[in-house]
Amino acid sequence: MKGETKPKLPKTVVTLGVISLLNDASSEMIYPLLPFFLREHLRASVAFVGLVEGIAETTASLLKLVSGWLSDRIGRHKLLTFIGYALAGATRPLLAASTAAWQVLALRFVDRVGKGIRTSPRDALLASACDEDNRGMAFGFHRAMDHLGAAVGPLLATAVLFFSPGNYRLVFALAAVPALLSLLVLWFGVRETGQKTKLSAAQVSNYPKANFVGQLKFVKGWLELPAKFRWYLAAVLLFTLSNSSDAFLLLRAKDAGVPEGAIPLLWTWLHIVKSATGTHGGILSDRIGRVRAIVLGWLVYAGVYAAFAFLQSGWQVWLAFTVYGLYFGLTEGAERALVADLLPAERHGTGYGAFHFVVGVGMMPASVLFGLLWQLFGFQTAFLFGAGLSLLASILLVTTVRR
Repeated sequence: MKGETKPKLPKTVVTLGVISLLNDASSEMIYPLLPFFLREHLRASVAFVGLVEGIAETTASLLKLVSGWLSDRIGRHKLLTFIGYALAGATRPLLAASTAAWQVLALRFVDRVGKGIRTSPRDALLASACDEDNRGMAFGFHRAMDHLGAAVGPLLATAVLFFSPGNYRLVFALAAVPALLSLLVLWFGVRETGQKTKLSAAQVSNYPKANFVGQLKFVKGWLELPAKFRWYLAAVLLFTLSNSSDAFLLLRAKDAGVPEGAIPLLWTWLHIVKSATGTHGGILSDRIGRVRAIVLGWLVYAGVYAAFAFLQSGWQVWLAFTVYGLYFGLTEGAERALVADLLPAERHGTGYGAFHFVVGVGMMPASVLFGLLWQLFGFQTAFLFGAGLSLLASILLVTTVRR
């Protein structure tokens, strides 16, 4: 409409986006090279590489749950976010000095501890910095900046290796620079909102008596979350079980005709598409509703997985990866915004902890199941199973969380 003004992103949202870009650029300078560093320089086995990543991701998932609950209890979202980024950033130069595989394992563990500590409080900061009407745009923008960093990081690492071939340690040391910049931007550029989100004493003491693991209070906090939000988590978990590692897509891409040398370019292109569509996907969720946007994205995902079952040429793979990037743009901002929509402000940290925990719990069995299906029945069965499961998740979401 003529007189309609375009919504603006709050300063805190933009600043947190810049922080994510810098930190992810730092992280992605290291991550693609780490398996080669472990095998070629430290003589680690393939099994050890898998152990490193398994422990790292499990640690992050568990801590996201606890840190979200803790940030609500103490009302200090920025402090926990800073601690998380600082822990991860400190590991970058130490990796450059590693001389044994166990040291890399320990540093990856600390890095993921940092990620686990910061993610839920950071999302709570984002949610409190904007209104419900532009929350999707805010989270979409943040994810777009994150993916932009994921595209920039490998390019920076490639540039370093171009001038100093095989010098992984130099890449790891230089990765500390954007990590340090992200800490400076966070400390000086982000303020807690004036809105009080810390739990009151009455709310803390009013937790239900039932619990699952002894008397842990954060578990009681889970039980107090609204039923509609728990149904949302159930739908997310079901979808996550269909969402196996993207490594399988890269394997399929190579089998379908993409040259091995072009695989890194394909991966970078995927992150570019994610970044280009993230903000717009979030804005779409502000206009048509979160559930509609998420279901649309999950349907796109189902279509892409079904297509991967039948791809036969390289150009088809590039097209499928482009559409796959659109799925991320449609869902990532909307999924996180819906968490805040379904919960009161004083429960945002706990809600984001629960959301990220459920996603983390579902990721490992999803990849194991997909790999078994591929091995036993072929790749077509595996991809079609993933497509079918995502359709079921869409139905569950629509029938239980529709507002």
